[in-house]
Amino acid sequence: MNIGAASQASGVSQRMIRHYEKIGLIPAPPRRGSGYRDYSDADVHRLRFIANARDLGFGTEEITTLLALWSDRERASSEVKALALAQADELGRKAKALENMRRTLLDLARQCHGDNRPDCPIIDGLAT
Repeated sequence: MNIGAASQASGVSQRMIRHYEKIGLIPAPPRRGSGYRDYSDADVHRLRFIANARDLGFGTEEITTLLALWSDRERASSEVKALALAQADELGRKAKALENMRRTLLDLARQCHGDNRPDCPIIDGLAT
């Protein structure tokens, strides 16, 4: 199938498919006589795997590791679990940081009168 069909089947944009090829997350597919890329069902499956890993916040390096583990039938599930737990911890840290930012913004917004006067605690808070 061509890149458009692979994109539609996988839910990954054509631009991202090209990017994943460039950085080595998916191998470059063979080309037809016309020069168009020719993706297989296995390529689409791999693209879905990558998209799902991205949706869970994994970075390129971790996805590379997950892809290697996915294709290794002799892998220990403990390796996969360790990656998942490390990612869950990282997401927890990010969630806490986001919640702190949210609380700060809400606090600054509560201090602001939101009227026609120029003084604004939000701007003052950002300037400090």
